[in-house]
Amino acid sequence: MKYPTTMASGLALALGMAVPAVAQTDATVAELVVTAQKREQNLQDVPVVVTTLPQRQLQDAGVRDIKDLQVLAPGLSVTSSTSEAQTSARIRGVGTIGDNPGLESSVGTVVDGVYRARSGVAFGDLGELERVEILKGPQGTLFGKNTSAGVINVLTREPSFTFGADGELTFGDHGARGVAVSVTGPIAGDVMAGRLYAAKRERDGFASVRTGAGPRTRTDDTDQNYYTVRGQLLIEPAAAFRVKVLADYSDRDEHCCVNFVTLPGPTAAIIDALAADEGLLRPADPFSRVTYANRDMGSKITDKGVSAQVDWDINPDVSLTSITAFREWRAENGSDIDFSSADIWYRPADGSSFNQIKAFSQEVRLAGATESLNWLIGVFYSDEDLKAATATTFGTAYEPYFGLLLSGGTNPAAVSALTGLPFGTNFPAGQGPRDAYDHKSNGWAIFTNNSWKVTDAFELTLGLRYTDDEKTVRSHYRNSVPAAACAAAIVRPIPAAARTPICAPHSDPAFDNVVTNQTRGENRWSGTLKASYRFNEGVMAYASYAEGFKSGGFNLDRARFAIGQINPDTSFPAETVVSYELGVKTNTPDYRLLANATIFHQTYENFQLNTYTGISWLVASIPEVISRGVDMDVMWRTPLDGLSFSGGATYAETQFGDFTPPAGISARLPHSRLSYAPLWSVAGTASYERPVAETLEFRASLSAKYTSEYNTGSNLDPLKSQEPLTLVNARLALGAADERWSAELWAQNLTDEDYHQVIVDQPLQTGTFATFLAPPRTYGLTLRARF
Repeated sequence: MKYPTTMASGLALALGMAVPAVAQTDATVAELVVTAQKREQNLQDVPVVVTTLPQRQLQDAGVRDIKDLQVLAPGLSVTSSTSEAQTSARIRGVGTIGDNPGLESSVGTVVDGVYRARSGVAFGDLGELERVEILKGPQGTLFGKNTSAGVINVLTREPSFTFGADGELTFGDHGARGVAVSVTGPIAGDVMAGRLYAAKRERDGFASVRTGAGPRTRTDDTDQNYYTVRGQLLIEPAAAFRVKVLADYSDRDEHCCVNFVTLPGPTAAIIDALAADEGLLRPADPFSRVTYANRDMGSKITDKGVSAQVDWDINPDVSLTSITAFREWRAENGSDIDFSSADIWYRPADGSSFNQIKAFSQEVRLAGATESLNWLIGVFYSDEDLKAATATTFGTAYEPYFGLLLSGGTNPAAVSALTGLPFGTNFPAGQGPRDAYDHKSNGWAIFTNNSWKVTDAFELTLGLRYTDDEKTVRSHYRNSVPAAACAAAIVRPIPAAARTPICAPHSDPAFDNVVTNQTRGENRWSGTLKASYRFNEGVMAYASYAEGFKSGGFNLDRARFAIGQINPDTSFPAETVVSYELGVKTNTPDYRLLANATIFHQTYENFQLNTYTGISWLVASIPEVISRGVDMDVMWRTPLDGLSFSGGATYAETQFGDFTPPAGISARLPHSRLSYAPLWSVAGTASYERPVAETLEFRASLSAKYTSEYNTGSNLDPLKSQEPLTLVNARLALGAADERWSAELWAQNLTDEDYHQVIVDQPLQTGTFATFLAPPRTYGLTLRARF
């Protein structure tokens, strides 16, 4: 394995830069506790690559959701596209594009012990955070399927038996305003305590939208408008028995997301001719954040759930844990699919297009310890019901657009000349495909994880998991009116170049009121073997082997062999991974300095590539993807009182193997790096705090992340590349030394870095590219009070 010489300079940057680092809580580094192996351990004793982010660091970096985490964690990428429901997480360059609900995530998200079915489902205000652990590499033995790239493990603050109340007011640019309150304390003496948290946040949109002839009237987009409520009850009737009940509800009613043209193609003039205004911005100037859309991008998301965790210490050496959970999530999203002010193609913002997931899960673990053995056995059951519906609709300009396209811009009725149908009846306005999917998944697993202390210095860990899953899907494809234009084009002697746009999947008569049913089951073993050796209190080395997988499934979109020939089999196999790691964890005797490094090599087979062709989603199984590189982390409490620093770097070569691309998959992929797979990712935070008077304290925090060049497109088109970028978040706080109050000035993306979340082929517009932009610089003031 070869690593470039720039690796040394990158490591120096991670370890020596004065800005990026990880701020510490009031606890010392020696007290950093993680639950990567589902039991509390010191960070330096765990043979797993873990980035642990404590509460103070999360607060100072402005973290409220999983997307905010990426500035703090090297190797983590979280992006969104057409709505916040389409959020995708990646670790070491491996992840799943989130716009197809038939695919599950490669990066599992777990909140208070409860697995979230998709990355988008986990997007939302996380409430009062205790800490976040980011586990890199396959974690399937303890966390189950769909953790082949890693896990984001979120732990929120528990109720306290001491009364306390917190309040927060936030004001910022772009009309940002927010309020959050929480209260905790005893309810029934020392037996029951509760915690209640509520937050409401609003912000104007970052985008300025020109709406043409409408019917859209809103002139901004990518706004924020949500509220969340979270409650917990902690019941401790005896010292050895506790029950924690959690419930939460979140509601988002926003407008998201328009995109911005980066390169107008040859169809731009036709768009302009059909729009009441310019149609789209020319020349392209995406970072002006001015765009065009005549249809509403309304996005409504509700997320709610309840869970109960029971912990029973059966005796001093054996404990039982049970976690029962039910969650329901629904996302409705309207969209101007052509992203212009011409009325071509849209998805109504009336709830007719939605994804809804209802999920029940039950986990039971029995764990124990002897002088030389820590053992754990467990069972897991899940039942998921996913319903999805798509209602894409022809606008008044759909037929004229293709007429002008086929005639070289001269005849809006050219489609009729080819099909023989009257103008206006080829693609009737207000009509289009109306597809529905009823997807069910249920499965169970049994697992064990055991650590044997062979000697005081040498420890072996063996974990195994057996998983059995079954998935079914009923797909009902329907065109709201018969696809007459394509039906005519199939039988008439017209050029193939003209037949293709007339017979796109969403206008193919093969899908006129067709129902298909599919079932697939899979059962497989996964596991891990780790060996660690502690040379002394300051040095521990380890080697690990792990296997994991991401479930197979079904592409929830139209698939066909050719025009007029439906493909009823949309299934794809499980994605598997084999991982090897060799690491060392070091610390000084006083734990003022920690430095950890790990070499990794991961081989994925049947990698699930989800790519958008401009009109539909295509899922392909790529034979091999290899991810190899180094993870490095450092934490340092400096000799200067109040100044702490830590940072990390990930160098990852994550690339496709040698294969022959199937139909619809770009020939650029073999031997190339995956999308969102930068070679270098360096992140961290520096924190400084000191008293400025007897009762006042000043605190400053600066977080930053450098990411080298990467491509944002699943087809790796060079026009979809993102240049190297550095993001910086900052916070200055002045408050009471006892933390009774504080006033904080903050800025996210302090240097106002312009960068892309994803660059796409604009739907229906060959040669036109557009970007979904990341947020610009934002700044504001947060006031906190504690009682």
